Amino acid sequence: MFFNYLLIFILIAGLFVFIGYLFSKSNNSTVIQNIKKEGRIYSVERMTEFIKARMDEITRTNLYDAGLAEDELKRRKMKKYELKKALKNCTYGDVNDKKYVKELIFDLLHREYGVNQVNITNAIDFDNPEKLTSGDKFDILLYMYKQQYAYDALSELIKKYNLDEEKYVYGSTQASYVITPEEISEIFEKEYDYLSFEDRLNILSQRIYQNYKGFSVIDEIRDMNIDGISGGVSGLPESFMYQVAQLGDYLRQTNERTIPRAYDSVWIFYHGKSIYMSCVSFGSYSELRRVCQNIYKYNNPGQLSDTNGYKINEMKDGSRVVVVRPSMSESWAFFVRKFDTPNAVLENLVRHPGKEPVIDLLKFLVKGARVTALTGEQGCGKTTMLLAMIKYIYTSLNLRVQETAFELHLRKVYPERNILTFRETDTVSGQQGLDVQKKTDGAVNILGEVATDEVAAWMIQMAQVASKFTLFTHHAKTFDNLILALRNSLLKIGMFNNERVAEIQVVGVINFEVHLKKSYDGQRFIERITECIPVKPENRYTHDYRNEPTLEGKLEKFMDNATEYFTKITETETYKSVNIIEFIDGQYVVKNPISAENIQAMRENMSEQDQRLFDDFCENYFSTIKTEGSNYGMRRIVE
Repeated sequence: MFFNYLLIFILIAGLFVFIGYLFSKSNNSTVIQNIKKEGRIYSVERMTEFIKARMDEITRTNLYDAGLAEDELKRRKMKKYELKKALKNCTYGDVNDKKYVKELIFDLLHREYGVNQVNITNAIDFDNPEKLTSGDKFDILLYMYKQQYAYDALSELIKKYNLDEEKYVYGSTQASYVITPEEISEIFEKEYDYLSFEDRLNILSQRIYQNYKGFSVIDEIRDMNIDGISGGVSGLPESFMYQVAQLGDYLRQTNERTIPRAYDSVWIFYHGKSIYMSCVSFGSYSELRRVCQNIYKYNNPGQLSDTNGYKINEMKDGSRVVVVRPSMSESWAFFVRKFDTPNAVLENLVRHPGKEPVIDLLKFLVKGARVTALTGEQGCGKTTMLLAMIKYIYTSLNLRVQETAFELHLRKVYPERNILTFRETDTVSGQQGLDVQKKTDGAVNILGEVATDEVAAWMIQMAQVASKFTLFTHHAKTFDNLILALRNSLLKIGMFNNERVAEIQVVGVINFEVHLKKSYDGQRFIERITECIPVKPENRYTHDYRNEPTLEGKLEKFMDNATEYFTKITETETYKSVNIIEFIDGQYVVKNPISAENIQAMRENMSEQDQRLFDDFCENYFSTIKTEGSNYGMRRIVE
């Protein structure tokens, strides 16, 4: 009986699939037949319809019905497979598959649709700049710069015209970072020159591609070498347009033409600055929604739904993408964060005067196997700094990484190293991943970001057992905040009930903190490098009442010991924070020496050559420093 029902179900499902195929084929044929019957209309919309229909027709064609020879059949099957693969992967941020699809669009437009030098202006009027929108002008400028600067095109355009400087716009009383349509129009008048038909058709192909398989107006921007891009984070959300009864009066009072909507929201993150691209727009809420629904889907992370209102994932090029939707957020929005992997070198990241001891100390921290926290606000460069520091970990040490979503991609930067990264999934928790790591011969544990209480507990576990040392990032603003945040996380998840005991555990783990900061104008620098020195209570008592000859003497000494005991158990200080290097008045200054205990521990983990270099480093920068009121002065250690 069960097999009968199963057979009926399969037959019905197959029937629906067949009907759907015939229906889609009929629709495709209708589109193409209408084009032949009504004549070709050279608008972006109609050409996009044609490209969709032809691509669908090419990928669905049954090659066995064509009666081809065996060699030709294999060749066509391979091309069909390549196209299907490219159409799938180009939506994940794969620039090579994107290029393949765009070239096919170019050929279909030119050879089948009949686009030529004359009728192409019906889609984008290259010959009449005054009829071009600011989005058209931006696309043309970006294409022109891309021919010369490749993926640095947007950076070169911004640098040449100082587009990342603050300006007053829209009658605002506060300056902001924004690239306006007026600026793009002025630049276009200066830069625009005659474009060949091939260039024009390439621009048109890009426009159709981004409406068909790409990410709308951010498609080319996303590929540029910038820090990141986001959308849907400003302007009137769609819910506001429907829910506010007084919307009409509101729009009339504030001039409807100047009010940006959520679909007008495109922001780039460039050199630490968040810049509003008011010169481009998605054009509609539905287009913004389409981009949000497609941009996160690499490796099938699951469905973005109203019950699961966010997704954190990576794209094929290693960019991190976060997508949110109503009702979790007030509008559809996405955040793409790109990491400057090629420039993740300490010499490129630490640039201000006095940088030499900073760079050397960062190297010695990892060579000396110190548990180090990289802290700071979002966008200050913690992940990039972590990438740069990992380079100096001894190659004999195996690296194990735990992340919420793949961000570091260390094996792309260091393919010759023994590195394995784990992440949470719907079925495997982070704690289970950490337990597995303990059985994978790892020596160094790296946490991409300590952002939750559970991850903080993982960090403490990793640093105490199963690894030589740990590196991690955190959003703490001060060193005290870092200790308190980690302590409170241990208390929240129930690992400890006593605040002092939990704090002692944290203090016993953290050796150093590297705090990064981003200035208002986007400059990034290391504000300080801080050493954590645990305060160890004395267990011995200074008064021995047993040897007193008289009862009064014994009682007096006993009471002194009791007073000392209660003083010790109520003592709240469990650590001292000492700033080794600080950023003062635009330059790095060495303020205090590293404690003798940490110097000794660091030397024990270094090679003989690095020990000598480290001794020279300490002699050069610490020997002349005098610390006031501290028992942790510099002590040169000689074998």
